[in-house]
Amino acid sequence: MKLLKPVALATALLASLLAHADINVGVTVSATGPAASLGIPEKNTMALLPKTMGGQKVNYIVLDDASDTTAAVSNTKKLIAESKVDVVIGSSTTPNSLAMIDAVSEAQTPMITLAASAALIEPQDAKKRWVFKTPQNDIMMSLAVAEHMANHGVKTVAFIGFSDAYGEGWYKEFVKAAELKKLQIISNERFSRTDTSVTGQALKIMAAKPDAVLIAGSGTPAALPQKTLKERGFTGKFYQTHGVANADFLRVGGKDVEGTFLPAGPVLVADQLPADHPVRKSALAYVSAYAGAYGQANVSTFGGHAWDAGLVLNAAVPGALKKGQPGTPAFRAALRDELEKVKEVAGAHGVFNTSAADHLGLDQRGRVMVKIENGAWKFQP
Repeated sequence: MKLLKPVALATALLASLLAHADINVGVTVSATGPAASLGIPEKNTMALLPKTMGGQKVNYIVLDDASDTTAAVSNTKKLIAESKVDVVIGSSTTPNSLAMIDAVSEAQTPMITLAASAALIEPQDAKKRWVFKTPQNDIMMSLAVAEHMANHGVKTVAFIGFSDAYGEGWYKEFVKAAELKKLQIISNERFSRTDTSVTGQALKIMAAKPDAVLIAGSGTPAALPQKTLKERGFTGKFYQTHGVANADFLRVGGKDVEGTFLPAGPVLVADQLPADHPVRKSALAYVSAYAGAYGQANVSTFGGHAWDAGLVLNAAVPGALKKGQPGTPAFRAALRDELEKVKEVAGAHGVFNTSAADHLGLDQRGRVMVKIENGAWKFQP
């Protein structure tokens, strides 16, 4: 009996230590490279996320994947194998995030991506069941664009998008939206994130003589087609995607992006939203936090996606802690399950209600139309 007492004490001590284990959150974002204008505010926002969740201390291990797919996968594997993370947040772009899915599903570690494409979570399968996301789906934003076009006299549209999963995803969804709104797509072009010239594509678009051009790119590279078309004398309407909603795009685009329309998360124009808008209060909370740390001019919708990832995770952790302790397979599995049960979590971009069939959880409260006026974002009622 005397021998049992030390064993019992040791067991109790181990249980106590496990009960107070830290939650480790692994983060990989594109803080350098072509997608840096997305990754920098996401990285900055990590410092603003909750330091405790469900009474447990949270550690954020943040790595830069330099906008490179191979690096994103390497970072993910490192975070899982070496840092023993309970969840992965990232990456900033669709190609990087798609490449990470195999690693997180194999390790059965939940992932909250900050990239936009619906292909990251749809259709649900054995691998994608581990993946969640906070940016709006392409179809939600495509419908907003198509509706605005139809209401403003546009009948023919030229499309030019990234030659990767982001561009392809947008084209696929915009085709559906255009059909619903009786819009004719008369040109379909592609360009690379690292291209320095799109003259050939611009000439084809000019020859088609569309009423409007939709550019499906993200960050500063999305300014290139618009600047080129402006130089060539295109006078129709320009539309961009929510992938350009940051100050760097305005800086690079300059006068050439004046008058551009785009769909965006409410956080982009939080202070312009009506007083009764359901996201105004929660969006302003993020703007205030980020502006206080990094300056008002640096507030970005991309950082808002990281903020929302923190809010969604914070809502899921308490339930997961009832089924397992941080650092264990049981906790990671429970956390995945709880991320499917988030209800009415108001964030910077919308109100999240997830389910087994919907690993995003945003509705139409998660988008507004915006116009670039005098180098700033203007809410379009």
